[in-house]
Amino acid sequence: TAIADELRPHIPEMLAGAGVIYNLDFINAKAHYAEAVGASLPNLHDREEMEWYHACHPVLKLSLEHQGREIVPIDIALNRETRILVISGPNAGGKSVCLKTVGTIQYMVQCGLLPPVHDNSHIGIFQDIFVDIGDDQSFEDDLSTYSSHLRSMKFMLQRGRKGTLFLIDEMGSGTEPQIGGALARAILEQMNGKEMWGIVTTHYQILKQFAEDTIGLINGSMLYDRHLMQPMFKLSIGNPGSSFAVEIARKIGLPAEIIQSAEDIVGKEYMNLDNYLLDITRDKRYWENKRTAIRQKEKKLEQMLAQYAEDADQLRSKRREIIEEARTEAKKILDSSNAVIERTIADIKEANAEREKTLEARRKLKEERIGLEREGNRYKDSNSLLAKVPKKKKGRHNAQADNREATPAKREVAVGANVRLDGGSTVGNVLEVSGKNALVIFGNLKTTVKTDRLTVTDAKPKTETKSSISMQTIDSGYERQLQFKQEIDVRGMRADEAIQAVTYFIDDAIRFSVARVRILHGTGTGALRQAIRELLSTTSGISSYHDEDVRFGGAGITVVNLK
Repeated sequence: TAIADELRPHIPEMLAGAGVIYNLDFINAKAHYAEAVGASLPNLHDREEMEWYHACHPVLKLSLEHQGREIVPIDIALNRETRILVISGPNAGGKSVCLKTVGTIQYMVQCGLLPPVHDNSHIGIFQDIFVDIGDDQSFEDDLSTYSSHLRSMKFMLQRGRKGTLFLIDEMGSGTEPQIGGALARAILEQMNGKEMWGIVTTHYQILKQFAEDTIGLINGSMLYDRHLMQPMFKLSIGNPGSSFAVEIARKIGLPAEIIQSAEDIVGKEYMNLDNYLLDITRDKRYWENKRTAIRQKEKKLEQMLAQYAEDADQLRSKRREIIEEARTEAKKILDSSNAVIERTIADIKEANAEREKTLEARRKLKEERIGLEREGNRYKDSNSLLAKVPKKKKGRHNAQADNREATPAKREVAVGANVRLDGGSTVGNVLEVSGKNALVIFGNLKTTVKTDRLTVTDAKPKTETKSSISMQTIDSGYERQLQFKQEIDVRGMRADEAIQAVTYFIDDAIRFSVARVRILHGTGTGALRQAIRELLSTTSGISSYHDEDVRFGGAGITVVNLK
């Protein structure tokens, strides 16, 4: 009594606290149930709306999962133009389950429970939900099966209005089929006139035909596999379904004469209609399979395109890395070659540009180039930054060609022989031969040269006079080398102007040991390109020439590789 007296003043607070706990427990229970049945939050509307995807009956889903089986979900869509769905199909094909699924999910939503549908579904709210599923016959109320159905129809017609959803299983059944089908059609007509929403199941052809011809109604069918003779439990909206009565009778094993007699009784017209429905079902399944295959192929193509795009990005990234690495290595080689050039120029200046000293400096430069080429061998596509100094051709490219003598065969280098250094015009005298090396005096300069670089000549050594080339001339040539560009543009020139410009350009490139140059001549008629290539084919010091890559100019540019 004392404890009760102490607690009694706090009863309002205790009731309020208990109410909070009840609500939290209720919300928690709803969340657990939603997880158990795979529910999600759809798009909710405050008006009539029914566009459901992957809808499942929650009780059936849990029951099948306990058995290790999967439920077949349904997709259903009704709107203001097609508010009433008439579902037909074989017995045990899933018509009643579809009806119960719609009723259960709609009631769950209107009670505040998350429904087992995909979250892209749209679910509205109905003012009333009327259901007539099963048998309500009663001894006490003296009601037969048909009477109980008629009483439910009367209740729906009296209370039904816009915003009402009705669900009726086997509408019109329980009495003589012809009058039962006629009454069912009349009732549906009244419900449609009141703009009610609903789903009914039936086997009656009269209701299928009524749904086909009436605005506001639409046919639907539960699909059936004719080959395996088993239901697929899939709802298809748009076409009526067959009851497959004859096929099921054959599967069960009724005698053929009984089946034939039944077909004769109903008549050929009825059987043809049923066959048409079977063909529609078959075609529906065929095109659904086609659609599924196309979706799978599209998905595979999208995955392949995404993979190709990723591979292309990786290739582009790798290409950039390789180019950057090549540039870095080329810069190292260039820096090294520049140092060699600087040393060579310094040697030339110190020797006051004597011809023999210059040739010796060129020889050292060539040896340095060969070493650099070996070092940068893995960057062959970029070619060497240094090139071999070519022999000058006798003719218009050599002002001193008159001083040269052609020898029909190369004679042996011996002591006392007069020789010329390959690529040079100065005559020297061999003082000593040691294996493959020879000590030769050119004017006042003694140098050791490989014998294979010497050519024996009948010409006499001239009295050596120091070259009159000034330091200003050497500096000018060095400045010209620094400003030399590896590309010349002769577009718009006449052929003779272009030939002269290219001649000077190639001479400079050879003199400055450039590995590759580009000549921009354009495409046009091709005459200028032909004239330039005729010149290149007769010019020594050129190893090859070809069109530029199509990405960088193609036939409008000639790339020349120098020796």
